[in-house]
Amino acid sequence: MVEMSRARFDELVSDALDTIPRRLTAAMDNVVVLVEDRHPDEPGLLGLYEGVALTDRTSDYGGVLPDRITIFRDAVLDICATEEEVVHEVAVTVVHEIAHHFGIDEHTLHELGWG
Repeated sequence: MVEMSRARFDELVSDALDTIPRRLTAAMDNVVVLVEDRHPDEPGLLGLYEGVALTDRTSDYGGVLPDRITIFRDAVLDICATEEEVVHEVAVTVVHEIAHHFGIDEHTLHELGWG
């Protein structure tokens, strides 16, 4: 397990978001990325997308709270031995959850190596 301040972890999430091509971030709609310590029901969960994927939105979509992408700090730190591993795991988790926002399912993500 790696010890890391909340501020440093938040910075790594921000850095991971900065690596996403602008074309894709421009296409993201009504979504917020958050950091929480741990999922209350699944303590080992690294990230979670909650919302309506862009591919599932219909013409009556609107007036809803933003979708949420949550990265779970303590769960990520639990599985990493070095800061370099944290950087990598945060980047993979951010990409994985953003992919869900675009409607890419778990099976496809695993096939692409982002599982």
